[in-house]
Amino acid sequence: MDPMTKMWLSLIAVLIMGLSVFLITFARNKTRGLLRGFLSVLAFIFLLIGILGGAASIM
Repeated sequence: MDPMTKMWLSLIAVLIMGLSVFLITFARNKTRGLLRGFLSVLAFIFLLIGILGGAASIM
């Protein structure tokens, strides 16, 4: 993988992790019940995708 592709992959991974932080903060502060659980699980999935993208950009 060329360096420019690694840079873009890393940037996208960071943005996805930032989205997961925003999503979990929103879920905990503004929602209740089943929606809160769904948004928390969705944020966790986004976090895992971001971590995998960051790891792929290192390799």
